[in-house]
Amino acid sequence: MTVRPTAHPMLAIAGTSIAALVLAACGGSSDADTGADASDSSGTLSHVHGLGVDPADGRVYVATHNGLYTVAKGQKPKLVGDREDDFMGFTVTDESTFVASGHGAPGSGRPDNLGLIETTDAGRTWTSRSLSGKADFHSLDSTKGTVYGYEGGRIRVSSDLESWDDRATLEALDLAVNPSGDKLLATTAEGVVASTDGGRTFGKGAKPMQAFMSWPAEKSLFGLSTSGKLSSSLDGGKSWKELSAVPGGQPQALTAVDADHILAATMTGVYESRDGGKTFSELAPLAS
Repeated sequence: MTVRPTAHPMLAIAGTSIAALVLAACGGSSDADTGADASDSSGTLSHVHGLGVDPADGRVYVATHNGLYTVAKGQKPKLVGDREDDFMGFTVTDESTFVASGHGAPGSGRPDNLGLIETTDAGRTWTSRSLSGKADFHSLDSTKGTVYGYEGGRIRVSSDLESWDDRATLEALDLAVNPSGDKLLATTAEGVVASTDGGRTFGKGAKPMQAFMSWPAEKSLFGLSTSGKLSSSLDGGKSWKELSAVPGGQPQALTAVDADHILAATMTGVYESRDGGKTFSELAPLAS
């Protein structure tokens, strides 16, 4: 039986050291492949690794340890397709088009490291695009047709989903690229670090500490701390304004669709804000 690292077990010790959190995210604590205490086809969510909204229809997608789900307020989460893989990295790139990474489900015959996979039918079917059996991206972001990934302690960048340029090496938890593609941020043990050369080099870490970030518009950058406090920045992360505390405390994922529409997953559920992060309502609970 293979034992794999979970996406963010470090957030269970968020009050201690973000360095420990980052290291744990990259390969510390582990979950067995049995899928215990994880999402399943019955519609119970746990271990959220990514969030997104399909611009084609506004549907919310949740990437988990055991498959990709759709969620809507007042409805039970629904597994998309029949693929209960461990979706570690996930991002929406276009209408009905997503890219992801992670691990093949036990007994599926798919590789333990999926490399980069893509769907063009909103998650019903997936195609391997590159690095099958070789890579496991824990964070993915994209803009202007370029995908930025964090895998194996490296920033990796691709404009065709097939060939990859390996750039800086660092211990990070999450990546966020601005819409124009000229600035890349990463959350690290030293704080938020910035790159202006596509992830080849990064500057020194800046406070406040963020666990996850999302950058939907040039003047709308959002950060979620290890304690679940949401902040925004109008200047690309140079200064931050605290907005609110997402219910459930310790976070698992963050995606801002635009300046008003924000999705966040914490230990207790998947939450949605429609007022720029001032208030949140629950879309779906997570298994305790």
